[in-house]
Amino acid sequence: MQKKPVSISHYSDGTASVLRKAVVVEGLRFYQRSDVLYQLTQHFCQRFLPAYGDRTVDQMVQAARSVKQNIAEGSSDGQTSMEIELKLLGVARGSNKELLEDYLDYLKRKGFVEWYGRHPRFQMLHAFCKQHAAYEDYKDLLPKMTDEELANMAICLCHQVDKALTSYIERKDREFTTEGGIRERMTAARLEQREIQRETIARLQRENQELRQEITRLRTLLGGG
Repeated sequence: MQKKPVSISHYSDGTASVLRKAVVVEGLRFYQRSDVLYQLTQHFCQRFLPAYGDRTVDQMVQAARSVKQNIAEGSSDGQTSMEIELKLLGVARGSNKELLEDYLDYLKRKGFVEWYGRHPRFQMLHAFCKQHAAYEDYKDLLPKMTDEELANMAICLCHQVDKALTSYIERKDREFTTEGGIRERMTAARLEQREIQRETIARLQRENQELRQEITRLRTLLGGG
């Protein structure tokens, strides 16, 4: 695959920058859903799992937190290193799968079933989670839901986060493959900056020559040539 030219951004004074465009992580819907998952998981563990003596509580809360935090950190670090960004997004995806397995295990222990396919409650749950990514849309519902309902909602969110995160990682991977990383950006920025400097020097030399010619012309007109 042929590499695309590296896209370089600039500061207000025209100086080339090696930094990639910042990602506003709060605008990523899978990040928003990861925040819902974190809040939901804390609520679920407080209501339905033992307060002491069960490591599952810490594991689930930490896994949910890891999804959210690694998406945020990876997106921030991606300004300077796409390699780190891809690594942290991969960690987030792994944590999301770990959390998914914990909820599936809970359903099995309790004798509940996962809502999917033709289950009568699946389509409504799936549509709600797909349409709503903000925690504000969920927080009033959580206290009213049973453990079976909450676990299935978390599972649905986990699947949606995984699908979106997988596509996002693939897009970032393709971008890295075709454009390169920080070294390529540094080289491109330096080359572009040198070209800007050359053009500036050439422009100043032309303007200087034009000024000299104008001074000569004026002296001639004034009889001082």
